[in-house]
Amino acid sequence: MFVAFLGTGGSVPTARRSTASILVGRGGDRMLFDCGEGTQRQLQRSLGLVHLDQIYLTHFHADHFLGLPGLLKTYDLGGREKPLVIHGPRGLRELLESLDRVLGRSRFPIELVELEPGDELARDGYAVRTFPVEHRTRALGYALAEDERPGRFDAEEAQRLGVAEGPAWGALQRGEEVAGSDGPVRPADVMGESRPGRTVVISGDTAPCLATAEASRGAQLLVHDASFAEEESQRAAETGHSTARQAAALAREAGVDLLALVHISSRYHVKTVLEEARTEFEGAFAPRDFDLVEIPFPERGEPRVIENGARERGSGEPTLAESGK
Repeated sequence: MFVAFLGTGGSVPTARRSTASILVGRGGDRMLFDCGEGTQRQLQRSLGLVHLDQIYLTHFHADHFLGLPGLLKTYDLGGREKPLVIHGPRGLRELLESLDRVLGRSRFPIELVELEPGDELARDGYAVRTFPVEHRTRALGYALAEDERPGRFDAEEAQRLGVAEGPAWGALQRGEEVAGSDGPVRPADVMGESRPGRTVVISGDTAPCLATAEASRGAQLLVHDASFAEEESQRAAETGHSTARQAAALAREAGVDLLALVHISSRYHVKTVLEEARTEFEGAFAPRDFDLVEIPFPERGEPRVIENGARERGSGEPTLAESGK
């Protein structure tokens, strides 16, 4: 699993930081969370204009969706045929209808799914769950949580119990009982305890809130709003945003491995804001555009930040021409 930061800036883009956009890759799935202005260019400058399977919008402020018309139009002009599913809070259909004049008729199917807090979308081996956040408008956070995985299979023990290698081993790993040399062999006889999957949480714009903390318990990565420095905590509360230090305190309380601070206002020097956060949580970092986090399974190590990793990874990603149809 990897998380590529395509846009890490605040509401106003700068020369170095584009507006909100994060791509999550798991297996062959590619999911985009928010699609700020210039997202397709950010993809072209890093991973390539890859085929996306799912898009999730946290809310409908312009810096979180203005890149959508251009991306969809490019897919259309590129001959995409495979359906694309776009998710968002209630009001998503109204938003897309208002963009019809720009988009025109699409030659590939677009499915719109309006979500409420507490919804869960089951996928192959994982789920995407929504939770309520505290912003000035209807908004959602998203938690991508993998299913538990079966424990390790003890091949030596299976052989000792007289289970021949082959289909019977597969049956045990699927949870089925098989015959051994001295009687039935149950999965529990040769399988270790279940292993946890990975969790990535994306808050979108929000004040610090209990729902985000609960969704983030034990997560490998929390991506959280850090719009303000601590000196403007009152302004953060009034506008439905967080300070970096507040986000860090929430991450510490939730027990996450890494905290990515995004949406930092361009009025601040990022290093100063990050230093405030690290007084609460050492695992905080402020990704730049095109930084990437690799997230191995928990038993294989800690999440790892790779500076400019999305660009380095780009040569290995399928392009639109290769995977869009």
